[in-house]
Amino acid sequence: MSALASSGVRAASSDLATTGQQRSRFRKANIFVGLLALAAAITFTALVALLWTTFSDGRSYLSWHLITSMPSRKPDVAGLKSALYGTIWVIVITALAAFPVGVCAAIYLEEYGPKNRFTRLLQINISNLAGVPSIVYGLLGLGIFAGTFGLGRSVITGGLTMALLILPIIIIASQEAIRAVPPSLRQAGYGLGATKWQVTWSHVLPSALPGILTGTILAISRAIGESAPLLVAGAASSLLFTPEGLRSSYSTLPIQIYDWTSRAQKEFHLLAAAGIIVLLIVLLVLNSAAIIIRQRFSSKLKG
Repeated sequence: MSALASSGVRAASSDLATTGQQRSRFRKANIFVGLLALAAAITFTALVALLWTTFSDGRSYLSWHLITSMPSRKPDVAGLKSALYGTIWVIVITALAAFPVGVCAAIYLEEYGPKNRFTRLLQINISNLAGVPSIVYGLLGLGIFAGTFGLGRSVITGGLTMALLILPIIIIASQEAIRAVPPSLRQAGYGLGATKWQVTWSHVLPSALPGILTGTILAISRAIGESAPLLVAGAASSLLFTPEGLRSSYSTLPIQIYDWTSRAQKEFHLLAAAGIIVLLIVLLVLNSAAIIIRQRFSSKLKG
């Protein structure tokens, strides 16, 4: 009886200890969640305050005239036309150069590349390149495209420089999308006698396409907001004409906004706030397009 009683006491004490540990863990988890919520609330409040200040300052200059007019020394007649056209030129070149190269690299690394030291080293370098400061890409573009290839400080130099900037991001996003395709889909294709390329082209790539497109559009959204690499690569701070070809001079929305904020007149600061609103609208449109494309492709695959 004494042995049974002692074992019962030990079991009860162990249960109490376990309950105490669980309470301590729950308490720590609740504190951690509370700190995360507080950090999120502070960040959201700062973002709302920043957006409110920007909209309050720039709404007086926000008009159709801002989109259709060229930059000027007079803030009342200044606009973003040349910068907007330059942004479109740069982003189109960036997408055409980075998207096929990034997707092909991701397909090779996930479907064809052997798992050896070379591919591991290549994967590590791609991950490291995604974290390199953007101004380093500007120096690289200035040295290679503008200098070595003789393209000069032109719009094609800016587009290829931004393609280098977002290429690691597209590769990583495409790899994750391809990796998420179920192995059973590949095995079903092989079971029907399809080759590796047929399975990749007809089954794996369509299934991974929503994630690939989403990652690409988000990477392009980042490229739209960059100014440091383009300033280094030779973009003009302000232009009175729109680009007419790949070798033309150019400016972009972030660079034009930077030029306005660097001026002493308060009116140019308000004009820069209006330019920020236009840039935010462009980014929101691209991000919304990413969500819509992902949903449509996902619904087609489920159907």
